[in-house]
Amino acid sequence: MSKHTQVREHSNEIAYVAIDRDITLRSMVVRGTAPSATLLLLHGFPETIFAWKDIALALADDHDVHSFDWPGFGLSSRPAVDRFSYSPKDYSRVLKGYLDKTGIDRATLTIYATDISALPVLLLALDEPDIARSVIVGDFAPFNRPALMWENLQGLKSKPTSDHVRAAMNAGRDEILANTFRRGLPKETHVEISQEFRDDMARAWTYDGLTCVDAFYHYYSFFTRDQDYFEANLTKLKTSVKVVWGEDDLYITKDMGIELAARIHAELKLLPGIGHYPHLQAPAQTIAEIRAAAR
Repeated sequence: MSKHTQVREHSNEIAYVAIDRDITLRSMVVRGTAPSATLLLLHGFPETIFAWKDIALALADDHDVHSFDWPGFGLSSRPAVDRFSYSPKDYSRVLKGYLDKTGIDRATLTIYATDISALPVLLLALDEPDIARSVIVGDFAPFNRPALMWENLQGLKSKPTSDHVRAAMNAGRDEILANTFRRGLPKETHVEISQEFRDDMARAWTYDGLTCVDAFYHYYSFFTRDQDYFEANLTKLKTSVKVVWGEDDLYITKDMGIELAARIHAELKLLPGIGHYPHLQAPAQTIAEIRAAAR
């Protein structure tokens, strides 16, 4: 399929949006029957746009719903690191490019950003307070607080441990895809993700010579720098933000969300019994939070 061909699949528009000469994003857009606003749903590791398919369909009665694969994930571009750093700051530039290229009306836009997506959104919001009408963020690390992060994530923050974690994660593809979304949660709360989503992640694990773990590794190599920049500029954040967090998040504990909400004076919603991926484990609650923010 051409990267510039648009097709319909189960009421979704799968398209490819060229941001610049190095970055082309695979996107999914679900068009509302009578849209009054626009939503942009942004995934985490090791996800793709198909993490959002069911939620997007549920919200499309009165919204246009966008999602895209970050560079290094799904079927979006994976340029060499001498051309693109995969840093949160670079991802914020990609986000701006997507908003500009698609012509999304920011005045009616709500962004839901989880995991690796959240810091890039907030970094862009520091410079462009009108990035969206409202933003929901959750289950990520806005500040450099390694003690509040899972051991492997702590290890990714600096060498030499980051090289060992990268190698182990690349070798553990099957285990990661099988267990990432349920790790640390009691069995009765486990959910099955769709085969379509599972197959898409497996197919996209390695693409253009780079794995999504490699992209994750490069993202983390700049993570502390960009966290520190965000924390130093918190007073510039004027965009309306809500913090939604899985109370039982193993990867980045709720304490990170509690601190963020307190420091930016944002509403905080902790979801009992929910882990790092609320949109997968509790889609109905996620839909409710998005609808509330988009009103």
